Parts: sequence; structure tokens; C-alpha cells
Amino acid sequence: MALYENVFIARQDVPATQVEALTSQFADIVTGLGGTVSKKEYWGLRSLTYRIKKNRKGHYTLLNIDAPSAAVKEMERTMSINEDIIRFLTVRVDALEEGPSAIMVRSAEKSDRPGGDRGDRWGDRPARRERPRFGDEAAPAAAITGDEE
Repeated sequence: MALYENVFIARQDVPATQVEALTSQFADIVTGLGGTVSKKEYWGLRSLTYRIKKNRKGHYTLLNIDAPSAAVKEMERTMSINEDIIRFLTVRVDALEEGPSAIMVRSAEKSDRPGGDRGDRWGDRPARRERPRFGDEAAPAAAITGDEE
């Protein structure tokens, strides 16, 4: 049997519970035809790079599959018929990742940061340099321009 990674995107207006049901439906198709699904990862509702079928966001899910090609073709056929699936991609791989995928590792790193993914915006900001204001005593011209007279 061959090893596959499948990522599918469900419409944004579908609830997350229904996405979980779709994931289990696709896993049941694979297991019913003699394969196994070793990992199911729900990546969450993410923004799409461009609009697909009038959707700007989608629910992303990853499946790691060890199955014959007939099982994968049947799963893909079912995905193409389902109206809730916007896109899917199945890739044959040499080995499946055991731990969390790169997307899950990256999102975990973002949540560990103190300011979310944008960092600490104002915490350790250096004080603004004091400079003379209009009406204050003007500094000597040599100090401003750096010229020695």
C-alpha cells in the first residue's frame, strides 16, 4: 500500500462540527476499502489567498493515509461530489510525519509569544529622544550640524 497526504478545504459557512463529520466520513471510506488513516489534523478556519467559489475563508484539514490507490480515488471522487468541499489535494509521499505538521507547530509557536503573533508592541519601546521644540532656547548651530568653528 502507498502513503498519501490529503488536505481539503471546506466552505467557511460550514460549522466545525460538520467538518469533523466530513473528516470521519472520508476516513471511513478509506478504511472500508482496506486502508488506514493514521492522523487527522484540523487546522482551523484560515484565510484563502484568493477567492474560491465566492469564499474568502475555509476550514483546512489534513489526513495521513496508508491505503491502496483505489481507496484514495474513491475518497477523492466523494470529495469532488460534496458541495461543502472547495478544494482538495492528495500527494503521494515516501514517509508520513509522526508528530504535528508544520502548520500546527507554527500556530503553537505563535500562541507561545507574549503579544500573539505580532510580538510585544509597546513594552520595551525606547523613550523618544528629547529635542528642542519651537519656542525653546535654540541649540547652537554647531551642535545641530556637527560643524566645528
